[in-house]
Amino acid sequence: MSVLSGPAPSGAALSDPPKDATIDDSEPGEVQEVDMQTQAETIRTVFSDPTNFNVKHPLYSPWTLWFDSPQTKGRNMPQTPISAFPQTPVAQTPGVAAAQGWMEDIKRVISFDSVEEFWGLYNNIVPPSQLPQKANYYLFKEGIIPAWEDEANKNGGKWSIQLPKDKNRGNVDKMWLYTMLAAIGETFDPSLTSADPAGSPPSSLITGVIVSTRPQFYRLSIWTRLAPSGSEDDKLRERIEGVGKHFKTSVLGYADHAKLAGPLSTEVEFLSHKDSEKKGGKSRKIVV
Repeated sequence: MSVLSGPAPSGAALSDPPKDATIDDSEPGEVQEVDMQTQAETIRTVFSDPTNFNVKHPLYSPWTLWFDSPQTKGRNMPQTPISAFPQTPVAQTPGVAAAQGWMEDIKRVISFDSVEEFWGLYNNIVPPSQLPQKANYYLFKEGIIPAWEDEANKNGGKWSIQLPKDKNRGNVDKMWLYTMLAAIGETFDPSLTSADPAGSPPSSLITGVIVSTRPQFYRLSIWTRLAPSGSEDDKLRERIEGVGKHFKTSVLGYADHAKLAGPLSTEVEFLSHKDSEKKGGKSRKIVV
């Protein structure tokens, strides 16, 4: 199954000089009058012209979309050239090498680093509500693979929520869109933009987001590069909880104290990857 539903729109080059441009014959030091209307008309954003825009808005970080489903397993699917953005090779660390078996069936779809490229991608892929069972979209920062073994993920965890399919088929596409927008807009972790000017800026906690379709439910997840390990991690726990609360209220649209657990549904819960690997052991779960 191809995740692309049509050709991606291609952006126009940066605006060429106006055809009616005249030679500047002004005197030295003379202030030129700017025709603001003409200038505004030459600037075309993706919001005003989705196919012929000539302005790009860079993201804080580049991102890569990955995909897998039962139909992709064991198949060599060609890379889809719908963006000129150069893809950064994934560093072959021991962790990445350990994940090779898992990554064999996950296909790299596209990388992007601007608002316009994101919308070009989003408008041309199959939405989660129309994906087959057991399919997954993984949107991760460029250079990070969607696997626990990656160096950026191995000490982290994930926020997740499970939603019954029959009650959320009409909402999951919007929830996934808002989750992606919060990720690429870096709004999950306010600490990233409120760093001490005198010190080095903190690394974003977010490494990627995932939507999964299963026979009876959808699952949305947010992966973090760190996870609190005990009471001594109060500041980190506060940041992690802030991500979960923002996910629950601002992204998914639930009330802060709403109880969501029920048949085939869960609360918004955080669990470290290390605790997820434990079989039958006691795990330190955070619920918001």
